[in-house]
Amino acid sequence: MKADANGWLSGVRRIASPNCDTRPPGTRIELLVIHNISLPPGRFGGEEIARLFTNSLDPGAHPYYAQLRGLKVSAHFLIRRNGEITQFVACGKRAWHAGASLWQGRPCCNDFSIGIELEGGDDMPFDNRQYAALARLTRLLTRAYPIRAIAGHADIAPERKTDPGPYFDWARYLGAL
Repeated sequence: MKADANGWLSGVRRIASPNCDTRPPGTRIELLVIHNISLPPGRFGGEEIARLFTNSLDPGAHPYYAQLRGLKVSAHFLIRRNGEITQFVACGKRAWHAGASLWQGRPCCNDFSIGIELEGGDDMPFDNRQYAALARLTRLLTRAYPIRAIAGHADIAPERKTDPGPYFDWARYLGAL
């Protein structure tokens, strides 16, 4: 994997999301935010996450999706259970993954972060292949950008979010870097 000048990585699947915009001028990418997602909850392997991130998820396809109607979200990356990485937003752009957030006194974490979604949930362990892919991706991103910290979504939005959840093994992940 290699990042081009715009922040698109080679060697990963690419599905461009319209749910992004320009980072504020002069903003440096200093934070990685780790999330988890599955659609519907607890189901893996389908295209529903990509559909959500590209605004093409049918809200009538599953009862859970009704609450997602009109939601415009994205992340820079998704790491599937099998370790496959999909990129939705170039790293140079601001993805819409963090929402209302605060990190070390700085609000609006989307401005200065890269969002990585792991296919999974708060109630289950992640796959070995996901940890390997996440470590590989993190090493590349920390070489390409001035990243100073890594946090979970729960760390930057503790009133609203719990991901990546209690089954995410932070020691294992950070030890692999």
